[in-house]
Amino acid sequence: MAACVQQQSREPAKNMEAYVWWVVAGMALIVAELVTGTFLLLILGIAAFGGAAMAYFGLSFWVQAVVAAALGSAGMLWVSRVHGKSRKSAHGKDEHSLDIGQMVELESWVSEADGLARVRYRNATWDARVEGTRTPGGKVFYIRSMDGNTLHVASTRHN
Repeated sequence: MAACVQQQSREPAKNMEAYVWWVVAGMALIVAELVTGTFLLLILGIAAFGGAAMAYFGLSFWVQAVVAAALGSAGMLWVSRVHGKSRKSAHGKDEHSLDIGQMVELESWVSEADGLARVRYRNATWDARVEGTRTPGGKVFYIRSMDGNTLHVASTRHN
């Protein structure tokens, strides 16, 4: 008996569907976001999923790109507004910093009458503005807020 070997016709390999590329890009961005801890890459990953949805429904590349760009832009604006409102007080100062409440040591007075001093914090010398009443001879202060590179400190801890 002769074995009949059927030769199957080989079709050329199909290109990977466009939506798969969008999904892979979205997943890569979300994984990168997990490593970095920012919302921005998460927003871009979600935007890539929007592009994937447009590709899945068979729309042209330009529609996919415009939808992804629009979702990314809208998401970035949303994150910047929400993040900006939650981090800034009415005076524009960062009140959710991990530095708030930390102890600093007085190095020298720049102007004791004006409450301007140089303090030691995290092994560096910082400009500081001393607020409130001062303990005579006090060398220890606590950070109340930050305004750029200037620490606003007081002699009592404020939580």
